[in-house]
Amino acid sequence: MKYTVITGASSGIGYETALAFAKEGKNLIITARRQAELEKLKKEVQEIDSTLDVVINVTDLSILENVYSFYESLKDYELETFVNNAGFGNFDPVGSQRLEKIEKLLQLNVEALTILSSLFVRDYAEKEGTQIINISSVGGYTIFPDAVTYCSSKYYVSAFTEGLSQELKTLNAKMQAKVLAPASTQTEFSKRAREVNEYVYKGDFHTAKEMASFLLELYHSDKTVGIVDLSSYEFELRDPIFNHL
Repeated sequence: MKYTVITGASSGIGYETALAFAKEGKNLIITARRQAELEKLKKEVQEIDSTLDVVINVTDLSILENVYSFYESLKDYELETFVNNAGFGNFDPVGSQRLEKIEKLLQLNVEALTILSSLFVRDYAEKEGTQIINISSVGGYTIFPDAVTYCSSKYYVSAFTEGLSQELKTLNAKMQAKVLAPASTQTEFSKRAREVNEYVYKGDFHTAKEMASFLLELYHSDKTVGIVDLSSYEFELRDPIFNHL
């Protein structure tokens, strides 16, 4: 029995991605900090297909020791796909950003993703059909005002994942590495990033369900990057964007 791992699965893109993979008949290991939301997700998955196994792991991946213990908890399962979705944003000028929040942002967006990716590659690079999909952002390919640190963290995700993809191909590994780069999406992301109780979306932003469908397009393709074009707001599958020597 094989499993798809999804971090940050309690809401937004992670939540909808779990439902999308469930419709493809995938057993799931879902993790986030909020147990009630994960239990709700498990119930929805089993309404889609009652034969699927859904493993819940409640943890805060912004804490380094939790990252290692979470991966250790996966040892009893055979993994197929790993979706590093957990992360959050921040909108403040560099000189006035709250450093306690920035520390957590870097620990989750960069450190946790790197460690989980590295451990998964170490164990599964030579397993047929395995994929790692890391969630970046269009902010991982361009810089937005008052979001320099967040964008920089996502530049890391984009460069790391594209580089990993190239490395795996050079080594003739069986695993594929891919990066999804959403634009603004109707999720809790902006509410948390701006530290407000509610956030009103202005414009035709994608829904989390739409973004999960884009992720599945990427999953089923041979492309490395799935990105929302900021001029057309269309989703595109692309070859690597960053140059490789």
